[in-house]
Parts: sequence; structure tokens; C-alpha cells
Amino acid sequence: MTTTIKRPASTQGMKHIALFVKNFEACEQFYTELLGMTIEWRPDTNNVYLTSGNDNLALHRSNETIEPTKQKLDHIGFIIQTPEQVDDWYAFLKQHQIELRQPPRTHRDGARSFYCYDPDGTSVQLIYHPPISIADNI
Repeated sequence: MTTTIKRPASTQGMKHIALFVKNFEACEQFYTELLGMTIEWRPDTNNVYLTSGNDNLALHRSNETIEPTKQKLDHIGFIIQTPEQVDDWYAFLKQHQIELRQPPRTHRDGARSFYCYDPDGTSVQLIYHPPISIADNI
């Protein structure tokens, strides 16, 4: 007789991302100096764990011996508190010569965002997303 296992309680959300990066120091600088993340833990010279206070981004130095994976990461996103701050972030990153994919735009659901690239080419979205941004402001 097979017992059906019930789904466990919901997760607390996706708050950890790990990236292999070739331009390790430049990526660390982008996420800390420009996006304002802080270093949570640096176990060695090839790994650093960053945080905005409620999340965790791990940067792992990539090397040529890492085999290609089947992963197809589209982008990572950072939540912004107001739609106006999206435009402020766009201007700030543009001033720092960060490669921008497109200017900010408002989506059908009321979200507002734009995309840029970190120094290793990972697509990064800065987004005001009402259900999350509003909840975080309460």
C-alpha cells in the first residue's frame, strides 16, 4: 500500500540565489557598492555571500573546469519600494555606466521595472511589484 505524502507548509519565498561568475571582483563591487548589498560571509577568496537584510546572494568564482549545466537562468530581481524609485535606480546605474537593457516601463499589473547587466552578464531586474513592495512597506 502506497501512502500519499501531503505537501508540506508553504515555503517562505525565494530568498537565496547562487551564481557562478567569471568577473568575481567586478560582480562583488556591482552588488555591494552600486546595489547596496553587504557581505554576510566570505568563506574564502572564491566565494562571497551577500545580503540586503532579507535575502542571500552567493557569488562563486567560475573557472574553466566547471562543466556546462542545463540551467537557463533568465534574470534575478530586486524589489523596489515605489514606482518612482525604479526611475531613480535607472538614472543612478546609467550614471555609473552599467549596461542597461531597456528604460523603465510600467507593466499591465501595475509593476514598474527595468533590466541591466551585472559585470558578468547576468540580467538583473529592478522592480516595483505591488503585491510584494506594498507588503514590505507595511
